[in-house]
Amino acid sequence: MAGWETRKPTGVLVLPDGTSIFGVGIGAVGSVAGEVCFNTAITGYQEILTDPSYSGQIVTYTFPHIGNVGTNRDDTEITNKNNEDAALGLIIREDITLPANYRSASHLNDWLTARNLIGLSGVDTRSLTSHIRENGMFNAVIAHATDGNFDMAALQAQAKEFCGLEGLDLAINVSTKTSYENNQGRWRWGDGFVTTDTSKHVVALDYGLKKNILRCLSSAGCRVTVLPGNSPAEDVLAHNPDGIFLSNGPGDPAATGNYAVPEIQKLVASGKPIFGICLGHQMLALALGAKTEKMLQGHHGANHPVKDLTTDKVEITSMNHGFTVNRDSLPDNVVETHISLFDGTNCGISLKDKPVFSVQYHPEASPGPQDSHYIFDRFVTAMGN
Repeated sequence: MAGWETRKPTGVLVLPDGTSIFGVGIGAVGSVAGEVCFNTAITGYQEILTDPSYSGQIVTYTFPHIGNVGTNRDDTEITNKNNEDAALGLIIREDITLPANYRSASHLNDWLTARNLIGLSGVDTRSLTSHIRENGMFNAVIAHATDGNFDMAALQAQAKEFCGLEGLDLAINVSTKTSYENNQGRWRWGDGFVTTDTSKHVVALDYGLKKNILRCLSSAGCRVTVLPGNSPAEDVLAHNPDGIFLSNGPGDPAATGNYAVPEIQKLVASGKPIFGICLGHQMLALALGAKTEKMLQGHHGANHPVKDLTTDKVEITSMNHGFTVNRDSLPDNVVETHISLFDGTNCGISLKDKPVFSVQYHPEASPGPQDSHYIFDRFVTAMGN
């Protein structure tokens, strides 16, 4: 087979100014507009593409070999049975690697096609990543046509029409529409996902909830009732939970906060223990009086060092966010508990006088180490106290 360098381009990335990056199309045929970001993880490409937090985004993988473990049913992070809304597409350097893993059920290209995800291979992802680092995440259209014929003017117009993620409430699109319960725990070698004994009842507000967060809560001893992200505080408290969880999710926290923040403020006032992750962290900060802002390149990867200021320990974490909490806006009754050792941005907060806390990173992920699973035990301890 000829290398992608000598093949006719069947895929293209088109920016609003007309800049075009050609390559070999993979996955579904068509075009879609989104924000282009990069992810530095060397594993977990399926989990990344099915993380609802990537809704509205096209993911550039910095690791050149994608596809080597194939795909399977268990590594999908989407919990919402009503839709499959997560990442829009992907950009990779090399051809999709043939799967060589005993858990593989299908080739990545077949999986992409079945999920209607558009991909582009044969791209200098190192150069693309450097551009994002220097200039920020940008809007573009990714397109795949098997005959290599593109209406470039139409694709450029489509890219111009995409308004970007600032001001967009995407959580409403990925949240569950109905309530359900979970008691499935984390995956264990030889046993798969195990059912766990639960002593605490947690209500989780779904703004784009990942499956492994539910599993980590369950493994920590929680029976979880999941409610739509736009649920009123009265509905949450009617379940008489021991604790309340605010999930991850996509989009601008300030936009989702238009309806979520007033309800979170009522939940904080209830005195119940509250724990938030990612978007949930950002909206809790908003509810407590802080501000959020868009980042230049965001944090997307599985090798991000974070310092827990309460213990002085450093943990290697998985991150996925394009917005951040402005630490200078934190009110006096809020303590900064975690910071990024890459750029010093805020990664955790807690209230001084109530069992309310949150983290920006994803403690449910296992980017090699499982450094951050302790945070779920902290939540259970808070409920016990």
